[in-house]
Amino acid sequence: MNYFFDSYAIIELINQNSAYAAFAKEKLVTNALNLGEVYFYLLKVHNKQTADYWMRSLTFELLEVTLDTALAASLFRFEHRKKDFSFPDCIGYHTALRQKLKFLTGDRAFAGFANVEFVK
Repeated sequence: MNYFFDSYAIIELINQNSAYAAFAKEKLVTNALNLGEVYFYLLKVHNKQTADYWMRSLTFELLEVTLDTALAASLFRFEHRKKDFSFPDCIGYHTALRQKLKFLTGDRAFAGFANVEFVK
């Protein structure tokens, strides 16, 4: 099965969370927004050298964010504003839907939504 990796999923792979071991051999499909979140996390928790290392070491397939996806994600975020989703996560979720990929995340707010593989 093919997955769209949100930033949480990528970070858990980097941190070697055993719950994500089953996804380690999957192609890392994501977008630049989610990678930006991962890079920021690595800068905050580690340093620029470590963040740059991971950006060079992992092979990603980056999907484009289209206008249709951005608008659908905005509507989704608005309709579910009580869940406090991040915009990059909403973009990722709708990118996954449009590309027929499973949205891989550990964000509890997405648990129970269609087309989501929730792993903590």
